[in-house]
Amino acid sequence: MMSQKRLFLLDAYALIFRGYYAFIKNPRINSKGMDTSAIMGFMNALMDVIKREKPDHLAVAFDKGGSDYRYEMYKEYKAHRDETPEAIKIAVPYIQELLKAMHIPIIEKAGFEADDLIGTLAKQAEKENFQVFMVTPDKDFAQLVSENIFMYKPARMGNDIEIWGIPEVLAKFEIEHPEQVIDFLGMMGDTADNIPGFPGVGEVTAKKLLKEFGSMENLLENTDKLKGALKDKIENNKELGLLSKKLARIMLDCPVTFDATDYELSKPDVEKTDALFHELEFRQMKAQFDKWFGTGKEFDEIETNGNGTETSNETPKPAKKATTPKNENQFDLFGFSDDESDEPKPHSYYATLETTEHLYQVVQGELGTKLFLQNLMNQSSVCFDTETTGIDALNAELVGMSFAWAKGKAFYVPVSENQEEAQALVDKFKPFFESETIEKIGQNVKYDLKVLSKYSIQIKGKLFDTMIAHYLINPDMRHNMDVLSETYLKYSPKSIETLIGKKSKNQLSMRDVPLEDIKEYAAEDADITLQLKEVFSPILDKAETKKLFEEIEIPLIPVLAAMEMEGINLDEEYLKKMSVDMQKDINEFEQKIYETAGEKFNLASPKQLGDILFDKLKIGGAKQKKTKTGQYATGEEVLSYLANDNPIVKDILEWRQMVKLQSTYIDALPNQVDKKTQRVHTDYMQTVAATGRLSSNNPNLQNIPIRTERGRLIRKAFIARDENYTLLSADYSQIELRIIAALSGEENMIKAFQNKEDIHKSTAAKVFNVPLEEVTKEQRSNAKTVNFGIIYGVSAFGLSNQTSLSRSESAALIDAYYKTYPKLKSYMSEQVDFARENGYVQTVLGRRRYLKDINSANAIVRSGAERNAVNAPIQGSAADIIKIAMINIYKKLNAENWKSKMLLQVHDELVFDVHNSELEKIQPMIKHEMENAFKLDVPLDVEIGVGKDWLEAH
Repeated sequence: MMSQKRLFLLDAYALIFRGYYAFIKNPRINSKGMDTSAIMGFMNALMDVIKREKPDHLAVAFDKGGSDYRYEMYKEYKAHRDETPEAIKIAVPYIQELLKAMHIPIIEKAGFEADDLIGTLAKQAEKENFQVFMVTPDKDFAQLVSENIFMYKPARMGNDIEIWGIPEVLAKFEIEHPEQVIDFLGMMGDTADNIPGFPGVGEVTAKKLLKEFGSMENLLENTDKLKGALKDKIENNKELGLLSKKLARIMLDCPVTFDATDYELSKPDVEKTDALFHELEFRQMKAQFDKWFGTGKEFDEIETNGNGTETSNETPKPAKKATTPKNENQFDLFGFSDDESDEPKPHSYYATLETTEHLYQVVQGELGTKLFLQNLMNQSSVCFDTETTGIDALNAELVGMSFAWAKGKAFYVPVSENQEEAQALVDKFKPFFESETIEKIGQNVKYDLKVLSKYSIQIKGKLFDTMIAHYLINPDMRHNMDVLSETYLKYSPKSIETLIGKKSKNQLSMRDVPLEDIKEYAAEDADITLQLKEVFSPILDKAETKKLFEEIEIPLIPVLAAMEMEGINLDEEYLKKMSVDMQKDINEFEQKIYETAGEKFNLASPKQLGDILFDKLKIGGAKQKKTKTGQYATGEEVLSYLANDNPIVKDILEWRQMVKLQSTYIDALPNQVDKKTQRVHTDYMQTVAATGRLSSNNPNLQNIPIRTERGRLIRKAFIARDENYTLLSADYSQIELRIIAALSGEENMIKAFQNKEDIHKSTAAKVFNVPLEEVTKEQRSNAKTVNFGIIYGVSAFGLSNQTSLSRSESAALIDAYYKTYPKLKSYMSEQVDFARENGYVQTVLGRRRYLKDINSANAIVRSGAERNAVNAPIQGSAADIIKIAMINIYKKLNAENWKSKMLLQVHDELVFDVHNSELEKIQPMIKHEMENAFKLDVPLDVEIGVGKDWLEAH
């Protein structure tokens, strides 16, 4: 007997919207400023289905103008929906072009929704003995599920795919047959589609009514069996209920016809897909697509489900695990990050070493090196790059150095494995690296600076870092060299994996690579980086960020390198003891929670926790929020709201905090102590946060909690170098409030700062209209919440959640606040207006934050951009000011030969290892440099503390 063929029908807009919102916090922006998130999200879902399931037949259904049938029945159908985001409007034509190039049918009919088209086709195909999979996250499709029709919910952000057959639908909705889903939707309504349902009937009640009555019609015939308010609501809204059921029913008689021949999946037009991927800058997707289809393989030769096994035509199991590996940077169907590919990228649209004329030479021997150095020292600007044995700069050894000063020409200098010979060779290059007159160009120069410092080399003179330059030009894009090269030079560099293999225990070292290969690779890096510099330099001028680049970001590189190399001392014994104590507390809290719950369960399981809290203990009432997978939401924002009235919830939040502290910091930090230095060395990244703030990594020292007692105790583990040193913490006091006061010109706030008043008490006195000395602790606390929340667009709802105030009291407080500081509100409006007109806002030093969604018709997207328009200049200005302070302090520490060292930067705070002999003298110097880093109409104020550990100093 022949096996059934399988048809996959994709709900286009559901997948497009899902893709768009999956990237909403970190949208995919290409070099043209285009938001490609929706296209990326949809294509990932489509390609995952093709790779995972290898369908025989496939088509994609689109809405076209909405449902005439439903609008005629109910004018309010979908009436409240926000305007479609521009990124989605732009996405649809590209997606349809890609589908056409892939020879995948597009199903759309004016006046009909995709749901109805899919429903009609599914039932037709079922009659032709097809198994049909409706690919959508939309639960409404469950009504169509039958013996041969399934719902297929795609994988997302590391979650498994879900396939719902009849058993899954019955269990999910607690019904006896799938068609009852229509009754379920009709009873409870659907806010997304503006289907009203019965007032007051939610998911729980709808399930209960269906169990008792079986259908909406039977319910309406037997309302005498109901009681109280529910009876009145249903009897008074019979017509509304029946209308809702009609609206929820998917049509099965649309004017579309299933054609097995048309829907059969075939080999795509790779030339057209390549052109579209190239235009969209989908490098990784293009590479993988070409790997599948661009090599002459027939479609049915493609390996399918990713685990090395053949895909059969049997129905996939509902509990099937996703085969796509998790990827936090991008939910990439292929399981690779954008920066790492499985094999060399295809080069049909990019020039490569093989297709580009170039002259790369090895420099070796006494005479060759001498002649090369003479030539090198005659240059005014040189690009250089180091090749090393690993990516950890503190422990990597030099394998070679490459140099370039003219396009297409570069030189590679191999460095001996013998350390004495290596040092002798590097010493010969000291005059170049330490020349004040030769500009040095590089990509991520900080790494090279740290590597060379171990060979007693200091890089001096003017620097140009292409990674940082691009960060200032386009902060929302990625800045690795391959992406920059392909985007701006239309050139695809040689992948390091072609030399040393993929990252694994069998990966080679650069020392194992033949000289000819490493020469081509290393010289190319220098050549390409040189060319990128020529592209970026004029763009920096045009964007008016050259000064920021030359006076802050570039001078900061050696500062950060020195801090990273210095590291900080860690009290490992203290952390070991803290871990033991923490585990005792965790165990005690677990037992306490189990006793209150009346049973043991997996506290780390959101599903089990939700069932205990909301089904068993009935906390928070009947209408608890659920996630898209149908389980109760148990995130911190949900539980925090319930914690005050429910001791078990408070205990659970406390338990969570302890578990996180233990795993993220207490147990993890000792593993990050460098074996050679016996210190912790974080990496500071200048090119991650769009606001200009530094990011800290391996370990992230900027996220150590400070607001909780247990979090603060972790800081106690960071200690001074030895008994001759003391830790010093210098912290800007309320710098963001001072900046907004100065930028807005708000006299009342400026005067309070100039008079050195307690700004929160001063605000409370004005807002609550009481004398300064009569301000209560609670009034000051509420004023403080508004002071810090106002630049982030705090609402009455948000304020009421953070304080003991009601929503109406919160609204009144915010109104009073703006009346007290009228120029603040004007400034915020002006910032939004400036962003609308110019597409960006900027800091006091000209750092730009581009806001592509500031004029979006979608209110949610637009309001996010408006909040950024206000807070980005404030946050960014604070970041710029502390960077200036760091540069100036570093210069003084070096020029005046201080023994003390700057160790850490944590947002508005600097931490130093201070030699005890310098303790008194250094405090006024640090305070002066920080307070005078930038002149505002409001004085900057720095608080200094000292101690043997970071907690005591802070």
